[in-house]
Amino acid sequence: SQCSLTLGRTSGPGGQHRNKVSTAVEIVHCPTGVRARASERRSVKENRPVAIRRLRLALATEVRVGVPAGEIRSDLWKSRCRDKRIVCNPRHRDYPALLAEALDVLEACGFDSTRAAMRMCCSVSQLHKLVARHPPAWQLLNQRRVEHGHRPLKSPRP
Repeated sequence: SQCSLTLGRTSGPGGQHRNKVSTAVEIVHCPTGVRARASERRSVKENRPVAIRRLRLALATEVRVGVPAGEIRSDLWKSRCRDKRIVCNPRHRDYPALLAEALDVLEACGFDSTRAAMRMCCSVSQLHKLVARHPPAWQLLNQRRVEHGHRPLKSPRP
């Protein structure tokens, strides 16, 4: 595995039980150094999936992969994008992978949303809504758009 998992103690629920049991979970993706933490639940069993989800979202937002020319959509993207609509709830386990793919293509297109949406075979508004559902990704998108000479975007309506 490319991740290391650490258990620890932290403030949170559990009352007097909290200082006796290590229920906080921190996961570090070793190749990139991206880390995620969860400690709001009372057991490791409940905190581990929360930390894993946070790590997947952090990796999707912070780590970019080059995009080749030609057909770029993954099978997952094709299965989730029908009639130019992206069908995926942000709580679904596929969301971080779709977000990463969208941000990779946006970067490859110089953060030009129209070009990226054409390459991904979806509408610009659907692409914006997908990214906007994760506020750190939306903030990153706007920051990079400004760096590339585009205007920042307003958050789309849900």
